[in-house]
Amino acid sequence: MLSSTLIAVLGILLVTIEGPHEKHVEEVSHYVRFGLWWIALGVASSIGLGSGLHTFVLYLGPHIALFTIKAMQCGRVDLKSAPYDTIQLKRGPSWLDKSCEEFGPPLFSTSHGSRVPLSSILPQVQIEAILWGIGTALGELPPYFISRAARESGRKFDAMEELDASSSEKSGVIATHLKKIEGWLLSHSQHLNFFTILVLASVPNPLFDLAGIMCGQFGIPFWEFFLSTLIGKAFIKTYIQMIFIISVCNNQLLDWMENELIWILGFIPGFDTFLPTLTAKLHAAKDKYLAARPLPTNIKGKWDFSFTSIWNTVVWLMLINFFVKIVNATAQRYLKKQLDKQAADNSRASTDSD
Repeated sequence: MLSSTLIAVLGILLVTIEGPHEKHVEEVSHYVRFGLWWIALGVASSIGLGSGLHTFVLYLGPHIALFTIKAMQCGRVDLKSAPYDTIQLKRGPSWLDKSCEEFGPPLFSTSHGSRVPLSSILPQVQIEAILWGIGTALGELPPYFISRAARESGRKFDAMEELDASSSEKSGVIATHLKKIEGWLLSHSQHLNFFTILVLASVPNPLFDLAGIMCGQFGIPFWEFFLSTLIGKAFIKTYIQMIFIISVCNNQLLDWMENELIWILGFIPGFDTFLPTLTAKLHAAKDKYLAARPLPTNIKGKWDFSFTSIWNTVVWLMLINFFVKIVNATAQRYLKKQLDKQAADNSRASTDSD
């Protein structure tokens, strides 16, 4: 608490006192807001036992796609004015509305147009993606903490009780298969270890909340659960998603698909005369696909105020719920220790009196 108080006082002094350090403080504040924004989106995506917001589809995925398309159009990757020049609340990236002439001549160009390799685009978007992945790993902690607290208090977590109770109920085909998968995970819970959790966290897995619940229920150590989840979600899964989106929006992949399609159709009799027309249509479709349409980043009026207010409220409520659940789990654990200690003292006192 003393360290936190000193850091808070130092931060307040740096912000309020004028001097040559102001530009450095402002730069640090940009990085802090950038980091908190993407981590908060990651937490909002995974928190809530599967009911979180799909922030990868809403924010991170479009950001990576727009940057890739812009890099292909301009033939260079040095588009950002700073690492924090990304999609954020109430503003968009500065590079989105700029013309390619403002960045300079293409650095990656051939006779067939821009060819920006994936290895050059990946470092430009990996920081925000990793921060988002760290947030998704943090969002998986509440089910683990709640389940572990329930185990230490001698109770079963509600989700485990519902799974046991619903195993005998009749339901639809999809629900039946999901319950079978959940039951299989529950029956193989003794195999949960670092590598098992790492594999479950490294792939898109809607049942990972259940894995977190079982890890807490069956006493998997916290650092074993969290480190495997962090590595799987923040690095392996995130890089798989980034590579997929960059490949989809990359000229090289589209050209390869076009060449393979033309090569296959060339073996079909009668298609030789249609190939020029087909090639022209494919080029037109590719150019239309790669035409980046800037998203409206500053919508004025009442709608902007209401949307911003609702979004801020939802995100902060999820974050507050995340911290409240951790505090409750810690409090339950502390209370159980106190009750166990009190019971042991009472038992010892009764033994001494006898």
